[in-house]
Amino acid sequence: MDFAHLALTRDPHDRLGLHRADDAWIDARWADPTGRVLVISGTRVRPRDGGIEWLPTAEAPDGVRVLLGDRDGTTWWAVIVDAGLARAEPDQWFPLRGLLPYLSGDAIGAAPLVFHALGLAEWHWVTRHCARCGGTLTPRAAGHELVCEQCGKPQFPRTDPAVIMLIAAGDPGSDEERCLLGRGPQWPDGRFSTLAGFCEPGETLEDAVRREVLEETGVVVSEVSYFGNQPWPLPSSLMLGFLGRAVTEEIRLEDDDVVEARWFTRADMREQAEAGTLVLPGGVSISRSLVEHWYGGPLPGSW
Repeated sequence: MDFAHLALTRDPHDRLGLHRADDAWIDARWADPTGRVLVISGTRVRPRDGGIEWLPTAEAPDGVRVLLGDRDGTTWWAVIVDAGLARAEPDQWFPLRGLLPYLSGDAIGAAPLVFHALGLAEWHWVTRHCARCGGTLTPRAAGHELVCEQCGKPQFPRTDPAVIMLIAAGDPGSDEERCLLGRGPQWPDGRFSTLAGFCEPGETLEDAVRREVLEETGVVVSEVSYFGNQPWPLPSSLMLGFLGRAVTEEIRLEDDDVVEARWFTRADMREQAEAGTLVLPGGVSISRSLVEHWYGGPLPGSW
C-alpha cells in the first residue's frame, strides 16, 4: 500500500549544509539567474495564480536570506521579510496549513522546500533574543543559525518530537477488531483523528505513546511498534507514527485535548465514512496513513 503522506517528502533536496558558512560561495549562487526564491512575510506566503510563487533571485526583496538547497540543478532560497506585508493583506498571505491545497497534485514535489523554508521562518519568528543573556541575535550560516551579539551563544533550529498513534483492540484482522479515534474540542461533530502528543524530557517514544493515550482516554496500551514519520512544521514538529495494542477498552476522558473518543470496527468506519458522519484527516497526513493501514485500504472523505 502506497501511503499518501510519503508524497510530501518523496523528492528531497540537497540542503548543501557544508556551504552555508561560505559567504563567497553563497554570493555566487545568489547571483546565478537560475536560482529561485520563496518570499515569506513573517511566517506567511502569498500564492499567485493558484500556486506557490518562486521568484528569480534578482527580483527578491531585501530580508533574511535562507539557503534551502539544490534540486535538479537549481539553487532554492527563501527570503524572510517584515510580517507587516502579510498583516496589510491578511486575505492574500497564508500560513503553512493554508498552503497545503497549493501543494497537491503536480505541485507536491515542492513540499520539502516549502516545509524547510517555513520551518526556518517560524524559528526566526519565535527566537527573538538570546536564551542566555537576552541579547540581540544575528543570522548566519545562510539563515540556519542565530548568534548572540553580546555573549556569542549560538542558537539552532529546533524540532519537537511528537508521537501520533493508531491504537487497536481485539483479535488482529478480525471483524471485531477496533481502533481508537478521538475528537478535539475545536472540531465539529463527526471529525475524528488518531491520538497524538509531544514527547517529554527523559521519555522514550514508546512510553510517550502509552502516556498520551492513557492521559487522553484512560486506555492502557502495552505493545507499541514504529510505523513511520512525517515532518510537520506547524510550527516545528516531527510526527513519529506508531501502532499500539490496547489492554483495556474503557474510555475515561480526563484531558481537555480530547472531548470525544470512540472505538470503531472496520465496518463502522466504512459505513460512517461513506455516510459522511465520520470525517477522517486529510490524505497527505500520517494520521490518514495510520488509519488506512489499519483499515486495509482507502476510505472516502477527509478534512
